[in-house]
Amino acid sequence: MGTQDSYDEIAEDYAARFGAELREKPLDRALLRVFADEVGEEAVADIGCGPGHVSWYLEHLGARVVGFDLSPRMVELAGKTYEGIEFQVGDMRKLDVAEGVWGGIVAFYSIIHVPLSDLPGVFQEFHRALLPGGQLLLSFHVGSEVLHLDDMLGHTVDLDFHFFERPQIEALLTEAGFRIDANLERRAYPTEVDTTRAYLLARKQG
Repeated sequence: MGTQDSYDEIAEDYAARFGAELREKPLDRALLRVFADEVGEEAVADIGCGPGHVSWYLEHLGARVVGFDLSPRMVELAGKTYEGIEFQVGDMRKLDVAEGVWGGIVAFYSIIHVPLSDLPGVFQEFHRALLPGGQLLLSFHVGSEVLHLDDMLGHTVDLDFHFFERPQIEALLTEAGFRIDANLERRAYPTEVDTTRAYLLARKQG
């Protein structure tokens, strides 16, 4: 079944469950504001946009944003919900864009479905697609385990959730040509699954 088919299967229920989650995540909103301020007038990409709520918030902050997701159904729902924003089907491992097209990339909890062995290629793609000095804002779950789900939101799925240690991701980003500008970790909010969350703000060197 895999990641794409799984999110196609749960898209409607996922959007209903998580589409308004930023209301209850003040730190996430604050970091997105910092990101938007840093990027300014340059175009930005929301990679793994899901139902489009992060893309909408970035647009609300004044960013010119395009959302990408592996799931065609998620992209369809996002486009219907936020008609003024462009959404496309895309794979972060091979982005169908030219070199140096964005001033920033946000990837909130989207690298969690990518095995560690594939992350160097993902980060190289992010680096390629960003302008010199472009911003990258990442979030992920902290740990070393891989959590597999066969059921999510009442649907049959086939999903692996990869947890990463923050220094591990920082090292891979540095190897890909990024400078780490800020990092932090937080505990889960009451409405979230009880994991530690990590955030990294990085900049493309050059």
